[in-house]
Amino acid sequence: MLEIDGSMGEGGGQVVRTAVALAALTGTPLRLTQIRAGRPKPGLAAQHCTAVRAVALACGAKMQGCSIGSTEMTFFPGELRRAEGEIAIGTAGSIPLVLQAWLPVALAVGGSITLSGGTEVQKSPTIDYCARVLLPVLQAHGAGVRMEVLNRGYFPRGGGRVRVRVEPSSLRPLDLGRVPDHRGIISCSQGLPEHVAERQAAAAAALLPDYPVEIVRTAGPGTGTSVTAWCGPKGGVALGRRGLPAEKVGRAAARDLLNALEAPGQADVHLADQLLVYLALAGGRYTAPALSSHASTACALLARFGREVTVSGTSPVVFST
Repeated sequence: MLEIDGSMGEGGGQVVRTAVALAALTGTPLRLTQIRAGRPKPGLAAQHCTAVRAVALACGAKMQGCSIGSTEMTFFPGELRRAEGEIAIGTAGSIPLVLQAWLPVALAVGGSITLSGGTEVQKSPTIDYCARVLLPVLQAHGAGVRMEVLNRGYFPRGGGRVRVRVEPSSLRPLDLGRVPDHRGIISCSQGLPEHVAERQAAAAAALLPDYPVEIVRTAGPGTGTSVTAWCGPKGGVALGRRGLPAEKVGRAAARDLLNALEAPGQADVHLADQLLVYLALAGGRYTAPALSSHASTACALLARFGREVTVSGTSPVVFST
């Protein structure tokens, strides 16, 4: 059994998500200790438990210690299998982060999952970043994956629902030069006057004048806003909050993207983190502006499972196999 210190490197939920996905893909029994030991609330949160359960769905795993607050867990993967399921996080925990664990495993055998929780959550990619930045990169390399945002969910009430369907896929070696140069802005609001999403969109478009704009207004149990802007394998996001003018939300997302576009490298720093598991599985090469703590942690975890990624250069950083 492979033992992983859950406080290694970045020391957060990424260690759990990545380690469990790799355990499933390699058939390696796993023991995680000191899970999120350095966090204000150590141990597994609902979002992390859901990620583990989602991966278990795709490999028939047996688990011990997969409960909220647990600082130690064992995961015994079975054979990879096509499965369909619906899992509720039970909070406004991030659906995109749960998908980070499930998707690499599901691509090996296919399957579908419907997740309930948060679609726009602090310290997480928005669901639109997932749909407009990550998935097009994977699709450009042969991934058969489709996503439907059924409902949007904002902190603290959640209530979002997302369905993802995957066909068995053999990814080609990563080469971000083959990713279409698509671009756009999506401004979303829920439970707020119509003009909020419009003002967000107008502010973002003022800084990104040649970008197509989409406005989405929804009804649901929670109130919130988001703006996501993207250009190929780079994106920018911003979330609204009470007291923050809509114009500032739109400008923040646009500036986030502009900063990413001005930085060296093919991928933004967040996408670079998310692609490392796929790079280790499919091979290839891509560049990013910096080596983040998340990327460094992912590379260390990949090495523990015998999946080495070479990191070279500084500005940009080159990830390759």
